Amino acid sequence: MRADELDYDLPEELVAQAPLAARDGARLLSLASRQRGADAPSHRMIVDLPELVPPALWVLNDTRVIPARVYGKRPSGGRVELLLVERLASDNDSQGDSRAVPAEASGTRSREEVWLCMARANKPLQVGAMVEFPEGLTGEVLRLEQDGMRRVRLRADEGVERVLGRVGEMPLPPYIRRRPDASDSERYQTVFARQAGAVAAPTAGLHLTTELLERLRAAGHRFSHVTLHVGPGTFAPLRSERLTDHSMHAERYEVPAETAEAIAVARREARPILAVGTTVVRTLEAAADGAGHVRAGAGRTDIFIYPPFRFSVVDLLLTNFHLPRSTLLALVMAFGGIEYVRAAYAEAVRARYRFFSYGDAMLLARAEA
Repeated sequence: MRADELDYDLPEELVAQAPLAARDGARLLSLASRQRGADAPSHRMIVDLPELVPPALWVLNDTRVIPARVYGKRPSGGRVELLLVERLASDNDSQGDSRAVPAEASGTRSREEVWLCMARANKPLQVGAMVEFPEGLTGEVLRLEQDGMRRVRLRADEGVERVLGRVGEMPLPPYIRRRPDASDSERYQTVFARQAGAVAAPTAGLHLTTELLERLRAAGHRFSHVTLHVGPGTFAPLRSERLTDHSMHAERYEVPAETAEAIAVARREARPILAVGTTVVRTLEAAADGAGHVRAGAGRTDIFIYPPFRFSVVDLLLTNFHLPRSTLLALVMAFGGIEYVRAAYAEAVRARYRFFSYGDAMLLARAEA
C-alpha cells in the first residue's frame, strides 16, 4: 500500500476544536451491520450503542494522559518547549529498554527524573544545554536520541511530578489550534483512565460515560482493560511513500491476566471482541500468538498494522475519524477494507461529521478475511 492511498479531502472546518457539551453526545457512523449482510452505513448517535451491538466483550485502554507539555527558557533567554514522551528508570536506559517505567512509578517526591522528550527551541538543544522552567523546575540535555528526541534530566526540589502537575499542559494535538484550558484536563481524559503515562488520549474512549457503560452492562456487555501508553509515534506522519518503509516508535503496553482470560472465555462463548480505539487493536494483536490467543504480560510494541493484515483477535472497532496519510487510517482500512472505509469517510465528510480527537466516531465490523 502507498501513502497516497490514505489521502482524502477534508474541509478544515470539520476538524473538531473542542469537545461537545456531553461526552456521549457525538454522532456515530455505524458500519457494524455488515455482520448481518447490510453494507450501507447508518447515521446514529453514541448513546445508541447498546442497541447496535450484540452482547460483546469491550476492551478499553485505561492509560491516563499526563500534563506532558512544558514551556521554559535557556539561561540566555531563548524559549524552549518540551513534550515529555517517556520516563526512564535511569540515565543509562536506552529508548527501547524494557526498564522504562510509567510516570506514576516515581512517586510524587522524586527530585530527579530522566525523560525522553521532543523539543522545540529557536536553536536546537545540544548535549549539556540547560533549561529553566517555572516553579524551580530545571532540565539538562543528557543525550541526543533517534528521531530528534532528547534525553533530559529534570530536577525540582519539591518533586518533579508535583511541579509538572502544576506547570505542565495537557498535550493537545497540533490540529487543535488553541491552547488547552481547564476543561481539557477532564475532557481529554477517559472516565476509566487509571495508569498515567500517555502523551495523547485514546480518543474513542472519550465518548463513553459512566452512565453509558452501565447501560451496556445492563444489556449484557462485559468489559476488560489493557494499557497502552500512547506516544507520539502513534500520530507521527508517514515518512515514506511505501508503508513498508515506515517504522513505528515503540510504546509500552500491559495485558492483565484477567483480560487475557476474559478474551478466551468470550471466544468460547462466540461473544464478539470489541476494541475501543486503535490502541486497543494494536495491543491485542501485538500480544496474540499465531492462533489468536492473547498472552498476558507487559512489553513494548512497534506493531504497524496496514493492508493486508490478518486480524486474529478483534471483531468490532469503535474509533474516531483519523488524519489523512496516518498510520491510524491505515489500521482502520486494514480492519474494515480499503474501499469500504474510503467510502465511509467520504460519507462522513458529506454528512458533516466532526473529525479527529474531539470529533465523532464510527463503529466498524472486521472485513471478511
